[in-house]
Amino acid sequence: MSDDNPEEAWSPLPPPREEEQPSKPGLGLVMLGILLGAPALYALYFGTTRGIAPDEGYKTFLAGPGAFIPIAVYLVVAIVLAVRPRTSRLGAGLLMGLGVFTLLGGGICVGYLAQMRGEV
Repeated sequence: MSDDNPEEAWSPLPPPREEEQPSKPGLGLVMLGILLGAPALYALYFGTTRGIAPDEGYKTFLAGPGAFIPIAVYLVVAIVLAVRPRTSRLGAGLLMGLGVFTLLGGGICVGYLAQMRGEV
């Protein structure tokens, strides 16, 4: 008992540990999915639907629904990637890219129709 120092206060609690802050999930793959997904969808959409217009002579039963096939393929790929744990961030980014595609396409369409209104 001679080693005890009466000047130091005794505490029943251990000294506090420095808690590790949980790392914030990076947005790298999500942003990559958004930035590559929307332009890829435009390229896929315009690349596969070119030539199905009625004035081009391409008249099949897929001429109308053919416009939705590229979007359906993109959506299936994005959902499959979003469900898998290793690629879930990229899949989520691709799904957000589909939203960007829709918003930009709607804006372009409305802008084009507004210009046509002035010409009529």
